Amino acid sequence: MSPPAVTVERPHAYAPEPKSAKTLSAPSEAAHKWDTFTFDPIRESTVSRAMTKRYFADLDKYAESDVVIVGAGSCGLSTAYVLAKSRPDLKIAIIEAGVSPGGGAWLGGQLFSAMVMRKPAQTFLDEVGVPYEEEDTYVVVKHAALFTSTLLSKVLLFPNVKLFNATAVEDLITRVDPATGELRVAGVVTNWTLVSMHHDDQSCMDPNTINAPVVISTTGHDGPFGAFSVKRLVSMAAIEKLGGMRGLDMKTAEDAIVKRTREIVPGLIVGGMELSEVDGANRMGPTFGAMVLSGVRAAESALQVFDVRQKQNQE
Repeated sequence: MSPPAVTVERPHAYAPEPKSAKTLSAPSEAAHKWDTFTFDPIRESTVSRAMTKRYFADLDKYAESDVVIVGAGSCGLSTAYVLAKSRPDLKIAIIEAGVSPGGGAWLGGQLFSAMVMRKPAQTFLDEVGVPYEEEDTYVVVKHAALFTSTLLSKVLLFPNVKLFNATAVEDLITRVDPATGELRVAGVVTNWTLVSMHHDDQSCMDPNTINAPVVISTTGHDGPFGAFSVKRLVSMAAIEKLGGMRGLDMKTAEDAIVKRTREIVPGLIVGGMELSEVDGANRMGPTFGAMVLSGVRAAESALQVFDVRQKQNQE
C-alpha cells in the first residue's frame, strides 16, 4: 500500500526575519569576563507591559478567527501544521487547556520515551524533519519529546497561528438555521483553565469568546477536558449519544480514527481520540500514527468546507 500524501506544499518562509543580536563569546573567551557580566537594564513594569500588550493584542486579533483548533496534542498540532502551511492567509487559533502543549505525545507508553508510528505515518515525520529508526512495518522516534518539540516549534513559528495555552473551551458558539433547524457551530467559549476549574467554589466568572466558521476538536478521549465538544453536542441534542471508547486493538483502532475523521455537525470537525467517544472506536494505545494522519485529514476536511462555512458565518 502506498502511503497517503501529506497534502502540504514545500515550506513557506514562515520563520521570522533574523534580527541583529549580541552573540555570546566562545566559552574560552568568556570565562574570564563573568565577574563583570551584567544584563541590559530594565524596569519590572516594562516586562509586564511587554507581555500584556502582546497578549491582549492577540485576543483582539483572534476574537474573529478562521479556524479554531481545540487541543494541542499530536493530532491538533498536526492539524495546525498542515492548515497553516497550506493556507497562510487563514487566522488559526489553538486553544489548549494545559500549560504545556503536546498532550500525551511527550512520552511513548507507560513513561517509556520512544515513540512508535506504524507505516505509512512516517511520511509526516519526513515532512517535519523528525529522524527515526526504520523497522519492518513501523518506525521509532528515539524520544517522543523530539517529535512533539519539533512539531510544536514549527507550528508556533507560523505567523498566522496563535496558541492560547492554559485556556479551556467551556462551550461552543452555535447558530440554528431558521429554515432547516440545523445546528451549526460558529466558534468557542473560552476561559482560563484555572478559572474553569473553580466554577463550583467561586462566584460566576463569565467567559470570553472566539468566533470562527470552522472549529476542529481534538481533545482526546473522555476526561476532565477530554471529548468536551462531542459531549456538549449530546447535551444540546445535536447528536443522540456517544458510542464510548472500546478496548485496545491497534490493528482496527488506528485505521478507524483516520478514516472517520470528519465534520460531525456543520462547523465542527472532530479528529484524534475524541472520535473514539463518538463512534465507539477502539483505543490504540502507545502508537501515534493515527494521531498525525487524523490531523492531516482534519486539515483537509476543514479546507473542503471552509468557504461554505465562512459564507454562512457572515449571514
